[in-house]
Amino acid sequence: MELVQIRVTLSAALLGIFFGIFRRTLTRIRIKDILYFLLLGGAAMAMVQVSYFFAISKIQVSAAILLQYLGTILIAAYSIAFWHERLTAAKIAALFLAMGGCFLVVGGYDLHLLELNRGGIVWGLVSAVSFASYTLLAERGLHRYSPWTVIFYAFLFAALTLNILYKPTAYLKTPYSLAQWGWLLYIAIMGTIIPFGLYLMGVSYIRSTRASITAIFEPVSAALIAFLALGEILHSLQIIGGISAIFAIVLLQLQREHDEMAPELIRMHKKGDPDCRD
Repeated sequence: MELVQIRVTLSAALLGIFFGIFRRTLTRIRIKDILYFLLLGGAAMAMVQVSYFFAISKIQVSAAILLQYLGTILIAAYSIAFWHERLTAAKIAALFLAMGGCFLVVGGYDLHLLELNRGGIVWGLVSAVSFASYTLLAERGLHRYSPWTVIFYAFLFAALTLNILYKPTAYLKTPYSLAQWGWLLYIAIMGTIIPFGLYLMGVSYIRSTRASITAIFEPVSAALIAFLALGEILHSLQIIGGISAIFAIVLLQLQREHDEMAPELIRMHKKGDPDCRD
């Protein structure tokens, strides 16, 4: 809880200082949207952080990642059921390829899920629901605000919630060394602000379903970095899983280009353009 609290508080503070100096327009929101940001940050973002960290404290990181990315299925199901997003064969194939790839990359075939800590499994499933809820709520906000405005207020309200619920500002009284503060800053910037910010930028361009499927490349890149930087061995099934995830992303991009071309072809057809062919 202390690490989660520090993580979101530092992230909100750093973004607030940066935007206050360089981009004040990114801090401006409508009064009527405060309730929305309270729900997004104070509830969804806070639960994403807490549930995932509790999961990895009780079960293997690979199992926690696998459980959290079940949220991708929830995002796709919600978008299709309530936002009338088109269900295509390409999206279904990409979803299965991405989830299958994630399963292989994190070594799901070696995980004895029934033998894992039950509390960890529950927290992992809560993480999946929280991840899906946060992504879908964030997409709503992106209709009116920049991704960086949305992420800033998500962190801000998450920080407020966590500082109210768990020993407010206790970490300021803890005698952390300079090196420890350096690692905490690293977690806040490289492990929180940048990935969450870039993820929302992705959602703003390609919507929730595609962005969440593309994000499954995270464990693939982690395995590759571990192989290159730490000398960890990549097993054949992990390599196959990585290829599956990459293929899923390529398939999504091809589908997106097809979706973008279709309206233009329809307009050309209506105008009788000779370059338009069935």
